[in-house]
Parts: sequence; structure tokens; C-alpha cells
Amino acid sequence: MTPGSNLPLNAVRVTVDVAAPVRLDVSGLLLAADGKVRSDADFIFYNQPAAPGVSYRSGGGSAPDSITVDTSAVPPGIERIVVTASPDAAGQSFQGVEPTATVRNADGGAVIASFTPPQLGTETALVVVEVYLRGGVWKVRAVGQGYANGLAGIATDFGVSVDEEPAAPAPAPVPAAAFPPAPPAPPVAPPVAQPAAPAPGAGKVNLDKGRVSLQKNQTVSLVKGGRPLLSQVKMGLGWEPAYGGRDIDLDASVIAYGPQRNHIDSCYFGKLSILGGAIKHSGDNLTGEGAGDDEVIVVDLGRIPAEATGLVFTVNSFSGQKFSEVAKAYCRLIDAASGEELVRFDLTGAEPQTGVMMAKLIKQFSGEWEMTAIGEFVKSRTVRGMVKPAAQAL
Repeated sequence: MTPGSNLPLNAVRVTVDVAAPVRLDVSGLLLAADGKVRSDADFIFYNQPAAPGVSYRSGGGSAPDSITVDTSAVPPGIERIVVTASPDAAGQSFQGVEPTATVRNADGGAVIASFTPPQLGTETALVVVEVYLRGGVWKVRAVGQGYANGLAGIATDFGVSVDEEPAAPAPAPVPAAAFPPAPPAPPVAPPVAQPAAPAPGAGKVNLDKGRVSLQKNQTVSLVKGGRPLLSQVKMGLGWEPAYGGRDIDLDASVIAYGPQRNHIDSCYFGKLSILGGAIKHSGDNLTGEGAGDDEVIVVDLGRIPAEATGLVFTVNSFSGQKFSEVAKAYCRLIDAASGEELVRFDLTGAEPQTGVMMAKLIKQFSGEWEMTAIGEFVKSRTVRGMVKPAAQAL
């Protein structure tokens, strides 16, 4: 799902779990038509794990915490159940922490939808998704509204009494950069949030106006003329030796993940084809010399199996040279049929590290793919060492 999107629920009982690289506190609030809880009993969390139709389950640190909603048992007058999350460590923000909410059929476990809010920063709490009633139909909506004043800020906004008030006035809630505001629940709109300053390069574009040059953290939807680009694409990666002119052996790879950030397979110079041939690697370039792409990875988006929902493109310096010795590193997405360059990301600046995550392709619940420029450096000379940090970057 993408921010603001919604889907009708095909199950009476659904579970929403929120996973992240760090431990999260997950909670749920039952909201009436005015966007408020009826009493503090409508705030469901680890110390108050159940209310009519809504329950909390701790993952114990080894699994995500979750909120389960039984829509048949939700009390009359409750129109929304919002699911929130905040890092367990005091004062920790979502900077560098991308939580993923997965909505499942609570009885069978089948995945209904998943949502990873992009571009998080100083937010210390987040309304991740909401289960809501509209026109007699229960639906789920991706929200992604961030708060700079923690879970207490969310609770207060929704009418929960908070015993420990901060000494200074708490900042107003700030929506995560590039998130569209969630549609208001009639008849009373939710509290007005003050926009946070957008992260550099934040925002999403599409291919309707032709070639897109991405900045770090910016996303492009692989849709042209309103239709998903379900055809073969090539990810070309290139670089040049910097300054001294010495040969430099960099290796381009792509790592495939499932919806729970589970590693499925890696395509690199030692394994040139994965996912039944849906992803193929051109082979290793040992020097970086010459014009054009140094290594090319061909991705047949239409043949990617359903269990693979995320691809992270990485480059490593197997020879141990640092990226501060590399010039003009870039990646570009090309239409394999026409040879047209669709998207380009030039890596500006470098760090003395041996690995970099260049970009990621994420499959949305609608079936379309989105490409986001990453440009984050990692200490790793091989693709094996990139698997964990790349999962965290999804």
C-alpha cells in the first residue's frame, strides 16, 4: 500500500503487526465519530491489552507486536481503530528505522496488505494504519502520520488522559515527509497537523513526463500513462576510478526480499540468474574502465514471483578500495525493449566505505513497482554483508 490508499477487508478478523529493525511499542485506539476515544479504556496497549473487538499481543522481542480487530465485535459507535507504533528506547526517533505494517486474516494468516511508511525522520511515534467503517464496509487505510512528541502526543490528540505531562508544551504532530494527510473521518476532522520540513529529495513522481533524475530518498512510480510498466527493465550501474586513475573492482548485485523483509536470493557475479531467470546479471567488470554501464542487471518485472516484493541494488568494492576512490558512480533504469533511459540516480559525495546501497524497487499492493534512490554506505566488501542492511533499507 501507499500513503493514503485503502482496501476493503475480506476477513472479519484481521491482525496488524508492525515490524522494524528495533523493538517497537504497538498500540491501538478505538475512535468514535468525533475522532476521539470514549474513555481511557479505548486505549489498547501492553498494560491494557483488550477491549471489545480489539486486542493487543506482545511479540516478546522476537516477533512483532500486533493489534487484532474483530470487526463483528467492535462496539456500535466506534468507526475507526488506529494502530500506532513508537520505538521502545526512550527518545529514539524513526530516523533510519522503517517499520512495516502487515495486515493479515487473523484466522488463516493470509496477508491482505502491507505498508512501509517512507521518509521518516525525527518522528518518535507514528499512526501506521487504521481499520475503519465506511458505508457499512470495513476497510484498511495506510496512514503514516508521524508525531514529534511520542506516543503521549498521539494519545492526547485522540482524547486519552496522559498522567505525565512534559514540562514544556509538546510540539504539534508532524506528518512524515511526503505523506498525504489521511482523509478526515466525518463529521469532525482529525486534529490539524503542521507539516515537517521535507527530507532532501523526498517526494514521488512518475514517468509521464519522460526521464526522471532522482535525488537521494526520492521515489518514482514505474507508471506511464496511468499503466504499470510491466515489462523488462535493465538496471545499469557504472563508475570510474577517481583521481589517481587506478583500476577499481566493484561488483553490482541485486538482493530479493519477501514482504517480511525475508531474504529470498541474491544475484551477483557468482550467481548470474535468480528467481527462475526473472533477474539476470551481465557478469563482472574488474576495472570500471570505459564509457557506459559497467555492469547491467536485467529485471523482468512481469515474471517476478509473487513472494518477491522488494529488490535492493547494491555495489561493493571486493578489492577493498573505498568509495572515496570512485568517481561518477550512478545507477539508471532502462526500458529493455526500447533502450530508453527511464530513471537515473547519480551518487553525489562518497564515504570511505566498501559498500553502497544504490536504489530499491518495491512492489505495491496494487501491482505497480516504485524505485527509490538510497545512496547509503555500508562497511561490506561482498553482497553477503549487504543482506541485513539492505533489508533494513526496505
